[in-house]
Amino acid sequence: MSLIDIPDVFIGSTDDGHTFVALNRRIRDADRLLTEAGFTAREHLGRTVYLLPPGTAQDAHERAGAAMYGLLAHTHDLVDLSWTTRWSPDTPVSEPEIRFQFTDDTVAATAGTDAARSLLELHGFTLAVDGSDHQPPPGLDHGGLLGAVTRAEAHAYTHGLGVRVGLNIPDPQAIPAAPRRTSTAVPGPPATPAARRRAR
Repeated sequence: MSLIDIPDVFIGSTDDGHTFVALNRRIRDADRLLTEAGFTAREHLGRTVYLLPPGTAQDAHERAGAAMYGLLAHTHDLVDLSWTTRWSPDTPVSEPEIRFQFTDDTVAATAGTDAARSLLELHGFTLAVDGSDHQPPPGLDHGGLLGAVTRAEAHAYTHGLGVRVGLNIPDPQAIPAAPRRTSTAVPGPPATPAARRRAR
């Protein structure tokens, strides 16, 4: 399972600037909400992915925001870690102070300012031995890593710190396949959802 499979709705960005939405359960009106916002549905490796091609941050922010507010009427289990939609009329686009980079089993965080370093440490990230980046608390699974990044990203946003999250997805073709579902599987207890960034 990849980290995009954890919440009901995952909004992210590919390295080449596409904004994508992955749905991990059926949500009423989701197709209409997303296509009306300008996303294109594409069947990809067993899942429907909704894509918005590279464009301006303002346009992506407005389109993703319209879809997100509609989806929030059906679920609050939504994670938005897209860097392509980060735009504010009051704040010019600038170099992010914090960069998170996911790999297969972990995430590294790079801080560009003292305030960014302090915020990461407040959320349990520690400086690597070589001093190059910060590492998350040890022993976290994919859900724990996603929660740690989501909480730190939301906190950074409230302090006006720019954040960019790299998902290790170079382009839409590299979006992970849908998890295999078997009809004989017995569902376990629901997982405690990670903290989510508030919609804006």
